[in-house]
Amino acid sequence: MRTFLPLLLLASGFAAPGRAAPPDAPRSDDLYRGWLQMYDLKFDDSHRVFGAWEQAHPADALGPASNAAAYLFSELARLGVLESELFTDNERFLSRDKVQSDPRARAAFEHEIAATDRVADSAIRANPSDTDALFAKSMSLGLRADEASLIDRRDLAALHYMKDSRAYEQKVLAINPKDYDAYLGSGVENYLLSLKSAPVRFLLRITGSLVDRDKGVQEVSMTAQYGHYLEPFAKLLLTVAALRDNNHARARELLSGLHARFPDNPLYVRELNRLSSAAK
Repeated sequence: MRTFLPLLLLASGFAAPGRAAPPDAPRSDDLYRGWLQMYDLKFDDSHRVFGAWEQAHPADALGPASNAAAYLFSELARLGVLESELFTDNERFLSRDKVQSDPRARAAFEHEIAATDRVADSAIRANPSDTDALFAKSMSLGLRADEASLIDRRDLAALHYMKDSRAYEQKVLAINPKDYDAYLGSGVENYLLSLKSAPVRFLLRITGSLVDRDKGVQEVSMTAQYGHYLEPFAKLLLTVAALRDNNHARARELLSGLHARFPDNPLYVRELNRLSSAAK
């Protein structure tokens, strides 16, 4: 259904004043450093950064949300789910096998998700306009969507999580339209669901899903250009879009930039080599 990191993420997985602080702001430095380590597949280092942040700031839901993202991203990397070929080949994606996640990683992920929801819900009750807490809730639901789709193959459940995540993102953007990290979820939803067949797009549209390809690319691009935590992941998603459009020059440009920033992540090297082989 989608990758969040929301990060991917991610799903994953785009910068409000609370998340795009000046370079000398200790909060931005600490959490951002952990995210950069995660993108470079240095998961032990990122867990230490996020764990320390959680202990020092127990009332901040972004700490456990970030740690949950690291646990899920590490599983996706270990299971090979992040290969771009999976997302540029529709038949391969639809026929993908259900993978088996590590029970300890899943338990740690669920623990951090529960902590995110507990802290964020408390903050939102105290202040419904708390954009950090609202963003953390959107991240929690987006990560659950990624787990449901990419690991458990529960695409219907993933779709429900994705819609709930979008509701929180819209609340963030209603308060601050320049919170560019919050555009990622709807951007990915618009783009990926627009790739479905016309009858499926019709059904998705009448059930409240977003299926506008051009708007999706525009929203992902906003995060890639102006986002904070989710900016690198947005660029990976734009790479997938470029590959689907056979725009190999754009894909190579994006991958080269990501490889220069995250040299310990072999995904970018493999994809660059794949592009080089295809060009011969």
